[in-house]
Amino acid sequence: MSVTFSLNGGARTVEAGPGESLLDALRNRCGILSLKDGCQPQGQCGCCLVLVDGNPKVSCAIPAQRAEGREVLTLEGLPREDRALIARAFTATAGLQCGFCIPGIALRAWHLTGKDPAPTREAIARALDVHLCRCTGYVKVLDAVEAVAAARRGEATAGPCERGGVGASLARVQAPELTLGVRPYVADLARPGMLHGALVLSPHARARVLRIDTGPARGLPGVRAVARAADVPGERWYGLILADWPGFVAEGEEVRCVGDVLAAVAADDEPTARRAAALVRVDYERLPPVSTPEAAMEDGAPRVNPRHPNVISHSVIRRGDAAAALAGSAHVVRGTWRTQRVEHLYLEPESCLAEPLPDGRLHLLTQGQGIFDDRRQVAGFLGVSAEAIHVELVPNGGAFGGKEDMSVQAQTALLARLTGRPVRLTLNREESIRLHPKRHPIAMRYEVGCDAQGRLTAVRARMVGDTGAYASVGAKVLERAAGHACGPYRVDHVDVEALCVATNNPPCGAMRGFGANQAHFAMEGAVDLLAARVGLDGWEMRWRNALRVGDVFSTGQVLEKSVGLRQTLTAVKEAYYAARRAGRAVGIACGLKNSGIGNGAQEWGRCRLVVESDGTVSLYNGYTEMGQGLLTVLVQFASEVTGLAASAFRPRVDSTYQLACGQTTGSRATLFGGRAVLSAAGKLRADLDTGRTLGDLAGKVYAADVLVDDTTPLGAPGRVKTHTAFGYATQVCVLDSDGRLDRFVAAHDVGRAVNPALCEGQIEGSIHMGLGYALSEELPCEDGMPVTFKLRDLGVLRARDMPRCQVILVEDPEPEGPFGAKGVGEIGLVPTAGAVAGALEAYDGVRRYTLPMKDSPAARALSVGRIRSTGDPARWS
Repeated sequence: MSVTFSLNGGARTVEAGPGESLLDALRNRCGILSLKDGCQPQGQCGCCLVLVDGNPKVSCAIPAQRAEGREVLTLEGLPREDRALIARAFTATAGLQCGFCIPGIALRAWHLTGKDPAPTREAIARALDVHLCRCTGYVKVLDAVEAVAAARRGEATAGPCERGGVGASLARVQAPELTLGVRPYVADLARPGMLHGALVLSPHARARVLRIDTGPARGLPGVRAVARAADVPGERWYGLILADWPGFVAEGEEVRCVGDVLAAVAADDEPTARRAAALVRVDYERLPPVSTPEAAMEDGAPRVNPRHPNVISHSVIRRGDAAAALAGSAHVVRGTWRTQRVEHLYLEPESCLAEPLPDGRLHLLTQGQGIFDDRRQVAGFLGVSAEAIHVELVPNGGAFGGKEDMSVQAQTALLARLTGRPVRLTLNREESIRLHPKRHPIAMRYEVGCDAQGRLTAVRARMVGDTGAYASVGAKVLERAAGHACGPYRVDHVDVEALCVATNNPPCGAMRGFGANQAHFAMEGAVDLLAARVGLDGWEMRWRNALRVGDVFSTGQVLEKSVGLRQTLTAVKEAYYAARRAGRAVGIACGLKNSGIGNGAQEWGRCRLVVESDGTVSLYNGYTEMGQGLLTVLVQFASEVTGLAASAFRPRVDSTYQLACGQTTGSRATLFGGRAVLSAAGKLRADLDTGRTLGDLAGKVYAADVLVDDTTPLGAPGRVKTHTAFGYATQVCVLDSDGRLDRFVAAHDVGRAVNPALCEGQIEGSIHMGLGYALSEELPCEDGMPVTFKLRDLGVLRARDMPRCQVILVEDPEPEGPFGAKGVGEIGLVPTAGAVAGALEAYDGVRRYTLPMKDSPAARALSVGRIRSTGDPARWS
């Protein structure tokens, strides 16, 4: 169908296919790439916002033919000076992180401030209701919109910080380009002759595959290849820890979850690829799924995965005599706390581009959290050496742990090999939710004792986590939950066991907090219960038990340095007691989170500084930028050490150099990557100090490989050091007179705030995620299939749902960190649910043991998280 409309002031005619959305027409036919596809056709993320006849519209929900005769305006069509103003405002306020949602928000800001030159923060939040941001917590997004308004009123506004080493709020790398949507994500990339891929996923959580008929798909015009298990030339099974995940399920095997791949199609365009995928006929023998860990552990239960038993791991921590200590305690509380399965809901769905190179290698452009792990697994899948794959990171639109495991990299690479042409494969939102791992639901039975003065005596805990169909890093998540079972408190007697159990539910793996969130929800609840028994308030109970230098952590590690927990308690003390004096319902919780994987793992920081002929310095490292600001802080380290301007450095992540560091996980990239940058930069500085210039040093490479191998596994004899460093936090939640979220105060020991604005943004975004975790977010499944794929149902908070937030940065320098820094990416939501639960109990007297706390007045006041299901809610977790 021919559609004629005005696009950014010029006449445009396109031939739109049947059912084609305006979003697809603008992106694929007009090259308008500031529009992003985060949820098509739901229209619930705002990433595809356009102005149609001057009105904001989500283009993924508008058929292309409805643009006939209309005026369509995108960011690309704004006046140059307005584009510069918007980019400056978002950059200066640190109003973006991964950036995927920001072009849509930026256009909304321009439209809003054109109608209302001085909008209130409440009006801005209401205007942003269609927009979802998973990274920022909206605080600095609202700051950015206010800055846009002020600039358009002609007021002087602060500009971006363009120079600065450690301690300066240096502008995020590529912030203007991200704001305007001109820095591409994988799905924005194209190559000459590029094909498009699509997958065939199992509709069943458990079934035997009897037959896969690809004939009808192969016969569709425009289809260039259809791949199945038999087409894999190498090792079909891969995985981060256990190779238990098949890139394709073969005939005669069982599918184990609704994200299993049966076939992949490459075609001339994406609509053809998707039509062909729908034509692949698969005959199944349906089998009853194993839906709960309890069922999986029964005698005679079906084996979920042939590569390992249903109980994948059993983590044990025992110190002292917990049974005797509990028996002798003045007070003992008992309870079972349960947490839910949660969808990461990063805004950018999974995408990969694989391109055959003239020299026979394959260029893999990936958004993964560990590009060298991607390379290793893809090479094995294709049956080639790792050197035959040149891998390059395209910084992603959010990850939060969910892009550690492979998603579509292997299938995309195989299609490129089979066709000899570039192939790009991008998932839609439903496919993304079905395929990638989630946050673990964990059931935790706790017994916690204290003496008459409220000092903790013992913790006994039993944890069972549902890791779904594939191991992913589930064993490590449950190990981490066990290790954090006592929270940030002194406990002399500990008896903890944690089981990681396979089911036919969607896989669970890494997600921000990595088991610590779950354990803290239970432990903080127990601490509140004990405080009530003793007659202490929440702050005083925590002060009496807070870890200090010289104390012993849950795992048996003696904490020798950088324990800023009491400083964070002091920082929130006045806010906590002021709320109590005002008669408000207030909750408080503390938390700690390891920085570095630890537990005996070998960990690396690697860096290469390459002096280029144009006077710049390429900064290579092995960790992934995913919105957290890693590349920016690495530049700051390099600038601080060398004395060179930050603008001299060009960060890159690819396999030009062998910089394998594993996954960007465990809040370790700044800690270890930063140490490597300091080492390499010190070598460059030494040469500069001799009087040589960058021009003199062109072509020289400064290398640093930092190995950290002094941590110990759980249960190891002798001196215990399970982790390199820890972050600490205290958070306070204040409700209003109706029990709604009103104010949130978070004090965090960050070691050293390398970039205060980015550091605050990480914590604000974590609080946002933690509040959703506490009140509204869940991914319930029935027979292994998620009951909903709608963004609002999944419960991520919108701007109008967020309370006022205050972040207090506490600096207790970490000697093993670069300039004293340690990771902050996860600690921000570790105590959050506990603080909310305490506030709710203060409001209505109800102690809640299950997440999300949807029965609460705070949850009922939110605009999201209302799932309709005919299933039994007891099965959802």
